[in-house]
Amino acid sequence: MRIATFNSENLFSRAKVLNFKNNADGDKLLKKIGDLQAELKKKVYDKPKILSLYNSLTEYIEIAEDRGKLFKRQLFAIKGVAANGVDDWDGSIEFKREKFSETTRINTAKVLKALKADVQCLVEVESRETISSFNSDMLGTVKFPYNILIDGNDPRGIDVGLLSRYPIKNIRTHIFDKEKPGGKSFIFSRDCLELEVEIAKNKSLHVLCNHFKSKGYSASQADADARRKLQADAVKNILQNNYDLKKDMVVVLGDFNDTPDSNPLQTLLNTQNLTDVLKLKFGNDIEKTYTYFYKQKSQIDFILVSKPLKDAFKDAGVERRGMFELNNLSNGTEKRFDTVTAISNAASDHAGVWAEFNI
Repeated sequence: MRIATFNSENLFSRAKVLNFKNNADGDKLLKKIGDLQAELKKKVYDKPKILSLYNSLTEYIEIAEDRGKLFKRQLFAIKGVAANGVDDWDGSIEFKREKFSETTRINTAKVLKALKADVQCLVEVESRETISSFNSDMLGTVKFPYNILIDGNDPRGIDVGLLSRYPIKNIRTHIFDKEKPGGKSFIFSRDCLELEVEIAKNKSLHVLCNHFKSKGYSASQADADARRKLQADAVKNILQNNYDLKKDMVVVLGDFNDTPDSNPLQTLLNTQNLTDVLKLKFGNDIEKTYTYFYKQKSQIDFILVSKPLKDAFKDAGVERRGMFELNNLSNGTEKRFDTVTAISNAASDHAGVWAEFNI
């Protein structure tokens, strides 16, 4: 049996402002959008400032005018600000969406076909409708008979889901888990989607699909690290409360957005009877285990397994052929798919991770 995880990055309509490889670039634009939003809430408008901010953001946003008019227009061109203040109109800022080519979807399908998983965690998927249609339209004869996705807490619609060749028996979401009882802050930015997959009669695989907080799009790096640690620690608590890792077949997988030596992940990665399959296969050789590249090679995608799966472990690997940078990163020893011709049509900037077990 094969288990895999892949951050597909393109199984949704992505906001363009959130599609930067360097999160710092997106953070600057998001701050500008926040500044514009603050200006639009004022009773008396600074019209030149509003127009200047809007003109600098037109590639990434548009303004929906529901009542009254914010802008003065001549044909399709905006000539100035018509509203004198917030009471003169109603509307909202809307993100423009990135367009993904058919080649991108083909390359994503190639990665999934290459992973050859029986149980496939997918990260950054917009909806169950999206995952279902991709499964039917793009995977052809290797499509999965079962799929699940529950909308998570990310307002951008970046969710985690599962494709499975085995029936999905039970589902538990953690989107409502709070940092403090009665508090307002949710633990998981997306979800820790907890599933029971029936691989045989009276024999279950328990799957926890995750996408932890990224290092960008936060008030500070310390805030992002603290949120990611909170999520990793919460997953450990779920494991301890719901499973016996010596006896139950449990896999925790997905995009953890941090490295094996990072402080936020230590509590989870050091859980007794929980093993990283890539470390089991390759040790600490980053040339073998890296799943992502930004300035340096990093492993941020994981498959962690309980003792029964470790005992049944056969093999593991990383599927990088959907990454545009692969040829240069490997000095030509690994080749990307020939249909990956640009960053814009790469399957993802993440690699897929797979593990095989004799069960």
